[in-house]
Amino acid sequence: MPTKTIVSCAITGAIHTPTMSDALPINPEMIAEQAIEAAQAGATILHLHARNPKNGAPSVDPEHFRYFLARIRAETDAIVNISTGGSISMGIEERIAPAAEFSPEMCSMNMGSLNFSLHPLADRYENFKEDWEEPFLRGSENAIFRNTFQDIAKVAKTLGEEHQVKFEHECYDVGHLYNLDFCLKQGMFKAPIFLQFVMGILGGIAAEVENLVFMKRTADKLFGSNYHWSVIGAGNQQMRMATVAAQMGGHVRVGLEDSLFIEHRKLATSNAQQVRRVREILERQGNQIATPDEARKMLDLKGGDRVKF
Repeated sequence: MPTKTIVSCAITGAIHTPTMSDALPINPEMIAEQAIEAAQAGATILHLHARNPKNGAPSVDPEHFRYFLARIRAETDAIVNISTGGSISMGIEERIAPAAEFSPEMCSMNMGSLNFSLHPLADRYENFKEDWEEPFLRGSENAIFRNTFQDIAKVAKTLGEEHQVKFEHECYDVGHLYNLDFCLKQGMFKAPIFLQFVMGILGGIAAEVENLVFMKRTADKLFGSNYHWSVIGAGNQQMRMATVAAQMGGHVRVGLEDSLFIEHRKLATSNAQQVRRVREILERQGNQIATPDEARKMLDLKGGDRVKF
């Protein structure tokens, strides 16, 4: 059991679109403000994507990151985690460009390719604010979110070796744990590793307690005591899965990337609202929230003084 629980907050992501919630940050100013508020509410790690400020579409242009990274570093001590996911239509070179530019302490990394489909979301809305939204959602029905072993090796070398970045290893199914085990044996990564069990995405493992227990048991078998783990419960399973994970000794992730809601059918007003809610739940059941410096020690990070923003 960890002595403290790390709370990650995924601020905007590349799944939800502007039509779905007015609270979703869709420009650098909104991303910066919501990230800072989330850190003030207790988020230990800020998981960050960028958006095109003209239309809110997912972006990997380093210039779309520059403003909010500088503000976040100036106003918080939170650990910055830059996504290498980008969007399902982007190649690996595009997706790692922001992290290679800014050299954060952490980056996310999908531990395999998968069907990552958002197309059912398109049927929930009659009209969209931006022209790109509906084709983006419907097109995911015929898309594969690619992360081959070659892609993973490239990220490990470019970011892990050259920038001393540690990874949030996103595992969408049990097979991704075995992929990570193979990569560890190839020397791509060093312990302690940080696993993120991603549950509830169409194309990945369902957000069910039985599946969480199985994922944890498999990770124990493969990695022993050389890892930390967290859970994402997509959509309406966010708080439920976080609560159970923390009871099992894991860490948690919330944020508008993973769910737009604060409770059943009620949209969240901000990322900070979700952080406050999960913090209240965890502290009531006896968990203590890790500070950024405590998390840096747990995860063996290089430190905020070695980033390039």
